[in-house]
This record gives sequence, C-alpha cells and structure tokens, in this order.
Amino acid sequence: MRAKRTIALLLALLLVAGGCSLRLEKAEPSPPAQESFVPAEPDPAPDEPDPVPAEPDPAPPTGEELCAARAQEILDGMTLEEKIGQMFFARRPAGGTAEKMAEYQLGGYLLFLRDFQTAGGGWLTAGQLTAALEADRAAAKIAPFFGVDEEGGTVARASRNPNLFAGGKAASPRSIVAAGGEGALMEDTAAKNSTLLLYGINVNFAPVADVATDPAAFMYQRAVGESPQETARLVELMVVWMKQCRVNGELRQMGAVLKHFPGYGNCGDTHTDAVTDERPYEQFVQADFLPFSAGIGAGADAVLVSHNTVVCMDPDLPASLSPEVHRILREELGFEGVIMTDDLAMGAVRAWDAAGEAAVLAILAGNDMLVTTDFEGQIAQVALALEDGTLTEERLDESVLRILIWKLRQGVIE
Repeated sequence: MRAKRTIALLLALLLVAGGCSLRLEKAEPSPPAQESFVPAEPDPAPDEPDPVPAEPDPAPPTGEELCAARAQEILDGMTLEEKIGQMFFARRPAGGTAEKMAEYQLGGYLLFLRDFQTAGGGWLTAGQLTAALEADRAAAKIAPFFGVDEEGGTVARASRNPNLFAGGKAASPRSIVAAGGEGALMEDTAAKNSTLLLYGINVNFAPVADVATDPAAFMYQRAVGESPQETARLVELMVVWMKQCRVNGELRQMGAVLKHFPGYGNCGDTHTDAVTDERPYEQFVQADFLPFSAGIGAGADAVLVSHNTVVCMDPDLPASLSPEVHRILREELGFEGVIMTDDLAMGAVRAWDAAGEAAVLAILAGNDMLVTTDFEGQIAQVALALEDGTLTEERLDESVLRILIWKLRQGVIE
C-alpha cells in the first residue's frame, strides 16, 4: 500500500516537472538588446565648384561722375596750346574778339563797360550784344565763359546800359539790404543774374566776400555786410540764388565767383600799387574766412585771389602768386573748384609781370585760371615755361580738368 502511494507521488512530480517544461517552451522570447541607429553613409557625390554669388547690378553713374568722365574725354583730345588758352579768363579786347578767340582758344572773356557800348560810345542793343558774344562763341572749339563784374553799386558794368537793364544801374548789396532786408537782396540777385544769362553772360564775378569795417576803406562800399557773420549769411544766400535763375521759364545757373581771398579787410587798392596786410592769422580764421567758407558751402564755382601781400601767410609774394595762400584755400577751407587770380595787369603785381614771371608764378602757386588784360604776352610766358620745364603739361591738366568740369556742370558745354 505504501509502495503504491510512493509510485503515485513520483508520477505526480513528473507531471508537474513536464508542465513547467512545456510552459518554458511556449513563452515569448526576450527582445534583443537595443542598439543605436546609424544611417548608412550615402555614396559620395562628384566634386562640384562652390557656387559663385551673383554680381549686383552696378549703380548708375552719378551726374558728377558723368561730368568728370566727359571732362577727361575732352581733355584727352586737346592740344597743349588749347590747354594753355583754356586757363586764361582774358579781358575782352577792343577789337578782333572772334579772331583772338580762334587763335588762342581762351577759357573765357571778361567784359568791361566798353563791351556794352558801340564804337561811338552809345549803348549796344540787346540784339547787338548777344550777336557779338555768339560770334566769339562760334570761334571757340570749347564754349567759353563770358564774365562780368556786376556786383552792383560802385562796380557795375552791364546794368549801366539802359537797353539791357530798364531799371538802371544795379544798386549795391549793402544799400539793398539797408532798404529792404535780406529778402530784397535775394530778389535782386535772382533778377539781375537771370538778366545777364539772358544776354549770354554766364559768370558773374560776385559776390564780394570781403569783410571791411572802416567806412573809409577801399572795399567798404563793395562789402555786402557789416560783420563777418552777417557777411557770411548774405554771401551764402546770394550764391544760392545765383543758382536759381530763370531764363524764359527755364532754370539756369549763374557762375559764382567769391572774391577777394583771403579777405581784403580795410587794406588799400591793389589796382594801383602793392598792398601789405599785417593782420595776424587768427583774424582771418575768426573773421575773414567765414564768408568764403559760407559761399563755398553754398556751391560757389570759383574763388578769386587778391594781390594783397598777407604777411602771416607769405611775406614775400602777393596772395595771388603764393603757394601757401592756395594751400590754405584748398586744405584749410576745403575748396575743390576753380581758383583764379585777380587781373595780372594790376599795379600790385607789376614788378612780377614786368619780369615775365607773373603768369608762370600764378600757375605754380595753384591758380587754375588767370584773369588778365595782357593775355597774349602772358600766354607766351607760359609756353616758354613749358619748353624749359618750369611748368609741366601734367600741372596744366589739373587746372584744365577743373575748368571743363565747371563748364559741363553749368551747361556752358552741352
């Protein structure tokens, strides 16, 4: 009996063991260990050049760039003789004006009272004047300037002719301001210069930028203001309005010439004799330079240099012949336009002109245009200086380029 129970127990244990074995075989297998996924490397692409960025469209050239390029083009086609002539703003001769223009190819003619009169002393009509200037213009390969000293007051040329200015001789800026204020001066400036342009005159040797405080001084009546500050403000406004002229409804510009750098002050008359200015440099910086700086900032085309010998700048040479004075104008005042002399036939430079040096020294000093009555003799001086190497053609090119740019900018050259 005990033996039978033992056998039965053994069979039960075997069945239990076999059941566990079956459950283990049917159980889900354990998942494999997780691995990081690394994508397959793609096949290498063939070498390609780096992309080239597209060039931006070039900006169109400015008016000034076009003007400079055209001026250079004209300069490149000029002869040496034509370059010399272009640097002379000559007093218009009494006769043979078209012939002289054709022979010397002058940069411009400066008109005086006789140029508005007939041979018999009467007044030219508007038609006679414009025809005469047109004949001069036709004789020039490069259109010339026609300039005049039309300040008003004691210095007035064209407005003395009643056929040209019905209102009579132009009043001085000082008297206009005294009677009607700044507004009256602006109206007068625009009207006067528009009338000059109508007759073919394209440069007015104005405004006067000198500061003169002594009523007995040579320049006092010609100065436009009483103080440096007032003069600077009026000069600036006059230059602005010289650029806003109207001729038959068309906007036109009058060439503006600031004079007489570095500032006349209360000095005497250089037309007749040498003049020495012994004021300190600080006086010029604090007062006399102010109107010139204002006019330059307003867009003046040219600056005319006086014949005063300014000791603090150059004790040996008149300002018009002094490299140091021209350096100050270029570097200290930043002027980039045309620099011109006062008339080289005046008394203050007579000694240098008699020695045949005035024109050459003027160019060496840094002038671009030479204002002169004796243009034929002085052109000969310049030609000789080029032959012996005192002057170079490269030096002339610097000045002629500035002159051409001015003519293009103003529309004198189409």
